[in-house]
Amino acid sequence: MTAYSLAVQADVRKRMSPPNRQDVPQISKELGIHQSTLYKWRSNWRLQGEVVPASDKDPDRWSAADKFTVVVETAGFNATELSSYCRERGLFLEQVDRWRQTAQDANANAVLTMAEQKELEKLRAQDQREIKALKKELQRKEKALAEMAALLVLQKKWEAYCSEVAES
Repeated sequence: MTAYSLAVQADVRKRMSPPNRQDVPQISKELGIHQSTLYKWRSNWRLQGEVVPASDKDPDRWSAADKFTVVVETAGFNATELSSYCRERGLFLEQVDRWRQTAQDANANAVLTMAEQKELEKLRAQDQREIKALKKELQRKEKALAEMAALLVLQKKWEAYCSEVAES
């Protein structure tokens, strides 16, 4: 197992970080470090709370965890610090503001009470029973339709047979 210096790890972290993100296979090819090692490092950095997106996607497509990490990191920043942070990571102030607002609004919806949950469960069970009954009725009608189609075919064949017998 090869031990990599902190300088190499810092270089890799910088390459994985915005704004000029590189993907893991590319870094692996350039530096000769196995991909699993790079993925493990990235995972460890993310667990430590650092923003190292899992891909080179547009920041609006980052995972909710990455966005929330940015919001937490920038919570105490003034305008100058926030601008600097955004420049370093290839973000826009509007994105961070939008993510902050989303995080604040996340718990705005009231949680259902136990009575409301039970009522919803009753309605769901009733809907399931209704769906089951409708499916059963549909199957019955499909069988009846198939039987009627078979009878019509037999009737036409019978009429054709009778007309042949009458002509002979």
